[in-house]
Amino acid sequence: MGHSLPEGAESGKIVEIRIEDSYRDGAFAELAFAYAPVGLVVTENRVIRDCNRAFAEMFQYTCDDLRNQIFSILYPSDEEFVNIRDRGIEQLRETNRYWDERIMARKDGSLFWCRVRGHSFTPDDPLMRAVWSFADLSATRPYMPLTRREREIVSHLAEGLTSKEIALRLDLSHRTVEVYRAKLLKKFGVNNTSGLFQSLGGIGKDHVVNRDSKA
Repeated sequence: MGHSLPEGAESGKIVEIRIEDSYRDGAFAELAFAYAPVGLVVTENRVIRDCNRAFAEMFQYTCDDLRNQIFSILYPSDEEFVNIRDRGIEQLRETNRYWDERIMARKDGSLFWCRVRGHSFTPDDPLMRAVWSFADLSATRPYMPLTRREREIVSHLAEGLTSKEIALRLDLSHRTVEVYRAKLLKKFGVNNTSGLFQSLGGIGKDHVVNRDSKA
């Protein structure tokens, strides 16, 4: 992929020259990666090897801040990273296509919904080397304060899992997941999961939580 274009210099002569060079030579890969209007990140064994400007800005970092960092720094808690980090392995292995929606954390601790899509360069070992796109869903699904366990349950519900499947993922009893689901429905005053997500998407206020909270 080569090195990213210099950060913070969209109008500078260096970047202008690189853009002109790219169009003259027909070498668009580096240009597209750097300036794609969606977050792009290349990973190796869950370590960020490179990312574009849109991805870094989405999380309130610079590209240099994120290179060679473990992906866990972008999750609300280490527990949630552990619970989500292997998501999609089987689907990537089978089809090399994967997407889901999950709650992520910006540098300032604010949480937001992302749509994540993945492609592996090593399908037999999908997370060895992969590229991912991240889209910020804040405009359509603002984040509502939830406890860590509620975030995990909602995230898995967004993946389309049943209560039994969620229980297996989180090493909980089926009954415990059902209790959490019922509490979430009551909390938002809805009758089903579809109504739950409509409510989650209808809240227009930003929320910040303590990323170290184990609530």
